[in-house]
Amino acid sequence: MIRPAMTVWRDVTMKLLALTAKHTSEEQRDKTILSIEGLLDDRDKLQPHIAAPFTAEEKAFGKELVTMEADVQKKLDLFRKRIRLDISDTQSKKGNMKNYLNPYSNVARDGTFYDTKQ
Repeated sequence: MIRPAMTVWRDVTMKLLALTAKHTSEEQRDKTILSIEGLLDDRDKLQPHIAAPFTAEEKAFGKELVTMEADVQKKLDLFRKRIRLDISDTQSKKGNMKNYLNPYSNVARDGTFYDTKQ
């Protein structure tokens, strides 16, 4: 007999895998992040209910959960990397726009006289 907390954990993990697998647009990303955070909170609440001693059936089920957990970690890392790439692209676009609007803002001031005596 497998504990209900373990089966719910698996169901929540499957939802996490489904959410992180699909490519979301920037408009829907905030909803996806909120959903992921909610699912991770649900798993945190379930964790205290999954404790030793385990039956043989639960141990086999737990091995499946451990492999699913590795997949969740990989997909969450990829999701985080996509967000970071989008942020860096946005920042570089802002910098390019500033340079386009004021091309002489970053000109080197070679030959400027600096008075070191005061």
